[in-house]
Formats: sequence, structure tokens, C-alpha cells
Amino acid sequence: MATKLSLNLQIWRQAGPDKPGKMVDYKLNDVSPDMSFLEMLDVLNDDLLQKGEEPVEFDNDCREGICGMCSLVINGVAHGPQKGTATCQLHMRKFKDGETVTIEPFRAKAFPVVKDLVVDRGAFDRIIAAGGYISINAGGAPDANAIPIPKEYADEAMDAAACIGCGACVAACPNASASLFVSAKISQLALLPQGQPERYRRATSMVAQMDAEGFGDCSNHAECEAVCPKEISIAHIARMKRDYLRSVFK
Repeated sequence: MATKLSLNLQIWRQAGPDKPGKMVDYKLNDVSPDMSFLEMLDVLNDDLLQKGEEPVEFDNDCREGICGMCSLVINGVAHGPQKGTATCQLHMRKFKDGETVTIEPFRAKAFPVVKDLVVDRGAFDRIIAAGGYISINAGGAPDANAIPIPKEYADEAMDAAACIGCGACVAACPNASASLFVSAKISQLALLPQGQPERYRRATSMVAQMDAEGFGDCSNHAECEAVCPKEISIAHIARMKRDYLRSVFK
């Protein structure tokens, strides 16, 4: 049987958007190393409810690394210490018995705290609404070989489309830039024939909305790529900037 862990948790508690917040200490014993990080928080909340205390609010949904809602900064790292892993896929075996674990929300002007560890990432939705789609009539689904697409482009488009919109890139960037997210959503369409008619207009609109939301600019720290749970490359940011410049000069 795996040895149970005892953890010292330091968790950001904030009653609401306009309320002051602070780090609060909790002691949690008998943590199974086979638990996921979110299951550990479930156990903590069960204990708090039994004591008549307010549970810790945190975002979660699929718990399969797909939805991108599990947005936590763990020990100063977005999604925690395991590379290429969302918070919900992080297991407690990555931590040591007696370790102090800090848990905070994603920090960015464009991601205001709603309560505790929950932030409002509606800014991402508005960026997608600004141009992250194809509005032209692309016709019905063609045969697989009807539109020749080089495998290199298809693979790169699929890599970009793997972005789950979690916002870890913003949380990790010292400028709170959303460039990795926006560039991935631009690339996944820019690399395919269906995305070509609106390619440059899309880049202009989405970058403009990103700026309007209050995100910072990219300065090539590459922290976004380091914490991305889908390990999306910053090469997409270069494509976004090229498309934006072409759009401006056209």
C-alpha cells in the first residue's frame, strides 16, 4: 500500500471580486498519492464542510485534461510541476510528505478573480468571437483526398488546435500576454485552405481584441510554452505576427 501524505496547504481565499484576499493555511492528512490534485481539493472541501466552514471554490469540469477549466497556480507554476499536464491530471505522488503547497488563481488583469481560485476568462471567449471562426460557406464535407493538404501543414494545424484555452500561458507570462492562445487559434485556421479567405482579417481582429482586453504583449520569454499542458510551440506566435503585419500593410 502506498504511504499516505500529510500536506501543508496555503490557499488563496477571496470572498468576491471586490473583496480583499489572503493566503490561508490548511493541514491535510492521509492524502493518497494516487489522488489527482483536484480530488485532494475535494477531500479538503469535505473536511471544511464537516467543520461548518466555507469550501474552497475552484474551476473544474471534465477532469481529463480537455476542457481547460482547472486553472491553478501550484507552487508558483501554472498547472503545477509536471510538464505537459493540466492540473486535473497532476497526481499527488508528485509531492513529498510534509511539503508545503501553495495554491493560487491565475493572476492577470484580464482574468479578474471571481471567488477564491476561480477567475473570469471571458476575455478568451470575446477574442474567439472577434474572428476565431470561418464565416464563409465552405460547402459540405469533401472526400478526404479532395483538397490536398501537405502533411506538415495538417500536423501543425492539429497541434495548434490542441489548445484547450486554459490560460496558463497568460498566468506564466511576465507580461500576462495571451499571444500563445491567440496565435494557436489563428494558426489552426491559417494553415488550412478553408481559413485562407479571412486569414489576414482574422489576425487583425483577434489581435485588436486581445489588446482591448488588457493582455500584455509577447516579449519572447517562452514561459507560455513551458507551462502549456498541450506543449504548443511559440512558433505560432511568429505566424500570428507575420499575418498581422501583412494585414496592416495590405
